[in-house]
Amino acid sequence: MKRINLSLLAIFTMGTFAFAGGDIAPVEPVVSEPVVLESNSNFYVGLAYSYQNLETDGTATPPGTGTIRKRSVIDDKFSAIMLQAGYNFNQYIAIEGRYWFGLSSSVHYSNVYLPLKDRDTSIDAWGIYIKPQYPITEDFSVYALLGYGGGDIDIDNVPTNVGLQYADDKIDGFSWGLGVSYSMTDNISLFVDYINIYNDDDDYYNPSTGYKYNLDRNLDKWNFGLTYNF
Repeated sequence: MKRINLSLLAIFTMGTFAFAGGDIAPVEPVVSEPVVLESNSNFYVGLAYSYQNLETDGTATPPGTGTIRKRSVIDDKFSAIMLQAGYNFNQYIAIEGRYWFGLSSSVHYSNVYLPLKDRDTSIDAWGIYIKPQYPITEDFSVYALLGYGGGDIDIDNVPTNVGLQYADDKIDGFSWGLGVSYSMTDNISLFVDYINIYNDDDDYYNPSTGYKYNLDRNLDKWNFGLTYNF
C-alpha cells in the first residue's frame, strides 16, 4: 500500500512540474572578473635650457702673513643644455638623473693679486635625485629633488701663478631642488624648476706661490624644459 501511495505522489509531482511550464532551468554560476588596477609607472626623458649662476668668494693666505680677504672672484651667469631621464614608480615618487652640457661664456674675474680679466668659461654638471611629487590637479603637479650632484668648472688661459683651482675645478655634494610640471598631453609635459647643485667651501694650496686658498662656491640653475612620458 505504501509503495502505491509513493508512486501516485511521484506521478502527481511530475505532472505538476509539466503543467507549470516544463523543465527547471539549471542555475548558472556567477563568475566575477578580476579587477585590473591601472599602473602609473613609466619611464620618461626630457630636454631643457638652463640658466645657471656661479658665485665664488674666498680668502687667500700668503706664506708667512695673515689672511687677505678677496670678494666676488667669480659672480656670473652661464647657459647650458640639460638632458633628463627618470622613472615614475607612481604619481607620488620617481627617481631621476640629469646632465648639463655647459655652453662657453666669456666671463670677467676679479683678483686682488692679478686681474684675470675676461676668460672663456664653461660648466658641465650632473645630478642624481629622488623625486617626491604631488598632483595638485589632473594636469598640474609640484615636486622636489633630493640627491647628489656635482660640476666641472673649466676656465681657459689662467696664469699658473694665480692658482690652478681657478682653471679647472671639480665640485660635488648634496643637491636639492623644487619645481612645477604641467601636462599638455598624455605624453608631453612642461616643467620649470630650480636646482642648487653645490653650496660649500673648499681648501686649496698652490705650491708654486705658497698661497693657501679657501673658496666658498655656490652653483645653482633654473631649468625650462619638456618631458616625454613613455
